[in-house]
Amino acid sequence: MTTENQNEKEMLLVSSKTKEALKSTGLNVSGEALEKLNERVYAIVKDAQDRCVANGRKTVKASDI
Repeated sequence: MTTENQNEKEMLLVSSKTKEALKSTGLNVSGEALEKLNERVYAIVKDAQDRCVANGRKTVKASDI
């Protein structure tokens, strides 16, 4: 990973499927919207990890999300 790309996080979403879901409502989707949604997914994952560790487990459960 180059220095320029270190701040960019890998896309966790399947872009085509996410766009398809949003476009099915008649809306257009910008690349920036997908990037922001990806940031939210990372935050959800981090929160779930934190809850899991706080509860002394190594398995993330639905209740952690």
